[in-house]
Amino acid sequence: MLMLLVFGALLHEVSLSGQDGAVPETHRAPGKPLFDYASFRLHQEHIPRFLHNNRHIATLCKKDAHCPLKEHLENLNYCWGYEKSCQPEFRFGYPVCSLGWMDSVEAAQDLFWKQADFGFVRERLEEVRVLCRPESTSDSSLMCSRYLQYCRATNLYLDFRSIKRDKERFREDFFRKGEIGGHCELDSHLLLSEGQRKSPLQSWFAELRTYTQLNFRPIEDGKCDIVIEKPTYFMKLDAGINMYHHFCDFVNLYITQHVNNSFSTDVYIVMWDTSSSGYRDLFSEAWKAFTDYDVIHLKTYDSKRVCFQDAVFSLLPRMQYGLFYNTPLISGCQHTGLFRAFSQHLLHRLHIRQEGPQDGKLRVTILSRSTGYRKILNQDQRKPQGARSQVSGGKRVCSCLREQPPEGLAAQRGCGWVVPDELAPVPRSLNV
Repeated sequence: MLMLLVFGALLHEVSLSGQDGAVPETHRAPGKPLFDYASFRLHQEHIPRFLHNNRHIATLCKKDAHCPLKEHLENLNYCWGYEKSCQPEFRFGYPVCSLGWMDSVEAAQDLFWKQADFGFVRERLEEVRVLCRPESTSDSSLMCSRYLQYCRATNLYLDFRSIKRDKERFREDFFRKGEIGGHCELDSHLLLSEGQRKSPLQSWFAELRTYTQLNFRPIEDGKCDIVIEKPTYFMKLDAGINMYHHFCDFVNLYITQHVNNSFSTDVYIVMWDTSSSGYRDLFSEAWKAFTDYDVIHLKTYDSKRVCFQDAVFSLLPRMQYGLFYNTPLISGCQHTGLFRAFSQHLLHRLHIRQEGPQDGKLRVTILSRSTGYRKILNQDQRKPQGARSQVSGGKRVCSCLREQPPEGLAAQRGCGWVVPDELAPVPRSLNV
């Protein structure tokens, strides 16, 4: 019976962090809310959907005279779309499609929703299986989606005492048997059957294939030099100097938060990098939307035995049929609630205000590349009639700036800056 209870708790959609844990009413200070609602830091459209998936917080809010979220309690039917309890009319948008090559518009919408919308989250949730089963609440556990693209582990043991590093960022033989694992009943056959998509930025198979069923409880038996109690996300990062590639990291971290049903920033993010090198990140400000702390390099733990009470191996930036590097999309469809939610979430958390668009004005930003396969050959001919801004030849344009950027910023980003006299008027046709 105990084993069934533990197994049920693993599969239940619970929050990764303590952000959803309600403060008992007996501990409340007079005149204070029952919960730190401000810690959610969610966009207004996202709050009722968060409460839909965390009914215990909604119930607490109803009882709490100081809850600032009461206006959202009337919309608890609102949902993202991947929940089993979600009614179609209340989900966070739905694609708009033409017939295309599908048998029906409805079939096209459903396929696009699974490819590039919250249907992608539902499919990952449905794939999750337990690979290492606990027998008691103090045991470890490991559960993963198909191909080990996403995993969650509890009481995870990592032994860095014999680690050897070189210039290779994603070594496949980094951990040997016994150096990564937990005290649980491992289905080794099921684990080793998920290696079809083994690749550095597509799967965690190389890192977890040596996961070992240990004969000791790492934390309880004092086998750890360091115990990390705070929830931790492991991430293998794409190129930090490229906006397209790096935002594949951020998008997949956001999707992982949905899989975990937690958007807390009181978490650690550990960059899984087996090299001894650093990581150049031109978009480091974006991490503030996901964590209150600096990103930790894996080499920080070298020579130590480290145990993580709650760890997640995040969805990866270049997964086959993943988002958004390798996304084969059906033609004739548009509007994805997932990417709209990601944009809202990032802008809200980073306190970025959007002013515009302006009536009768069109802002055009061109990324000018000099590589053989990414160069715009007719770039000089593509200037719309009436436009006064231009792109400096051979340089990347940061944006259409009205003021000169801070000294050194343009050089740091390898781009020139252009000050248009005014933004170009909208042309009748723009063939680019």
